Amino acid sequence: MVEKFIKNEELNFIKKQIFLIKDSSKKNVPQNVMHSVIDLANANILALFPKASVNQQELLDLSRLKTDDEYDQYLEHLSNFVQPFPTITEQQLKKMFPKNKKLKLPDLSKVDHTLLTYLSWTDIRSNKKFIVYELEGKMVGIECTFSPNSKKNICSFCNSFGEVSFFSVVTKAKNSKNPDYYKSIGNLICKDSSECNKKITNVDYLRTVIKDSLGR
Repeated sequence: MVEKFIKNEELNFIKKQIFLIKDSSKKNVPQNVMHSVIDLANANILALFPKASVNQQELLDLSRLKTDDEYDQYLEHLSNFVQPFPTITEQQLKKMFPKNKKLKLPDLSKVDHTLLTYLSWTDIRSNKKFIVYELEGKMVGIECTFSPNSKKNICSFCNSFGEVSFFSVVTKAKNSKNPDYYKSIGNLICKDSSECNKKITNVDYLRTVIKDSLGR
């Protein structure tokens, strides 16, 4: 039996590749071009899993699929092998943000852990956004200042166009010549983190922000 080995962002990436295949098919491109699109999508998917076992490679292979229904069934089957976001308790969240004595916590009972790359919630009263992520095997959290205003633009996390808001986080960058020095990172990210989790396909920038914020 193949174990759960696919992360949420990887499943999103696979969905994106399949969307490109379906889109090309609808445009009635020449058969040789269609074959190239499928081959490239398949290669991109397999490249995500350089250490995949033979069984995992066979599971990921979409070269034999032909119809939209087969692609949909393929994705439905793959969802059984997605690693859920680690279970976390309210007590663990409180320990991540010890300086925030009036921490407003999300309703964890309503969080769908199966399709989650990062956990996030907003405290509208304080204009704070909290982000929790599993970094190098350990659950970590950062606190950001979050603007209540939003606009249409590209999200820095999921690289998709949508409703975004400005957030900033103070990093633990140090300057030996100035003990009061601090560096702030500011970016636009999806106002609705659940939508961001549905579209994120790469966690490089998310990891960079978290590492810089934690001084790692």
